[in-house]
Amino acid sequence: MAGGNNIFVLVKQVPDTGSKAGLNPDGTIDRAKAKRMLNPFDRYALQAALHAKRQYGGRVTAISMGPPPAVEILLECLEHGVDEAFLLSDRRLAASDTLATAYALYKVVQHVGKPDLIFCGLQTTDGDTAQVGPQLAERLGFPQITYCEDFHMEDGKVVGRRIIEGGYQKVVCSTPVLLTVANSYHPLEYKSFRGAWRVQQLQRKEEELKKFIHTIDLDTIGADCDRAGLKGSPTIVAWTEKVGDIGGHCVMHEGQAPDQMIKEVLDNSNVKEFLVA
Repeated sequence: MAGGNNIFVLVKQVPDTGSKAGLNPDGTIDRAKAKRMLNPFDRYALQAALHAKRQYGGRVTAISMGPPPAVEILLECLEHGVDEAFLLSDRRLAASDTLATAYALYKVVQHVGKPDLIFCGLQTTDGDTAQVGPQLAERLGFPQITYCEDFHMEDGKVVGRRIIEGGYQKVVCSTPVLLTVANSYHPLEYKSFRGAWRVQQLQRKEEELKKFIHTIDLDTIGADCDRAGLKGSPTIVAWTEKVGDIGGHCVMHEGQAPDQMIKEVLDNSNVKEFLVA
């Protein structure tokens, strides 16, 4: 397969963690006011995809799901050396949970082509679930290497170094395979001058840019709208609270036998009220 790997990398635009976005009345992030950035965990996945391209050959396709402004991070991916990008943007995707998101991305992957390698960030800073990558692999029927901090290819197989408690695990998978890349992998390299210049030129010619960044919707990929967005999301958010507005205090229980510390925690009236609720 050397020289012909079809490499996909999944990226997401998230609110800038350094900006003060605030909350909507329903407790969700006010994304319209927040500054936007490429999900920090996806930067490692992007680096892994570009490394695989340089080391083993092939093409890298970036895939994202989000509103139209998410094209910004796809432009950034092109500057770093990605060959092509797809943005799934559709109002019907609003309020998608991990199950609905994985389904929509699964349909995008089917639409784009047959990948040999799929790289995902470990998680996103706005969700922190680390579920979409594994759910996507399950839908595709691909083996997966999660928490992967390094990898190489031997005889068409991927050999990954996977983080586990107390050490690491060597995993060997035949392609196609999906990897979620840990943030102990190599940091994303700087954009090349050639890549930045190329994107700058493309932005001046809208029709040319459309050849490299394709915006698609649920109808384009043949997705079942009842399995995407709010309709396809079984997750129910009962309520949200801004932690800084709650107040309270913290009590540390340490230096005693486990059964004694458990008794002290259970004797705490706040914990009892929480358990009853």
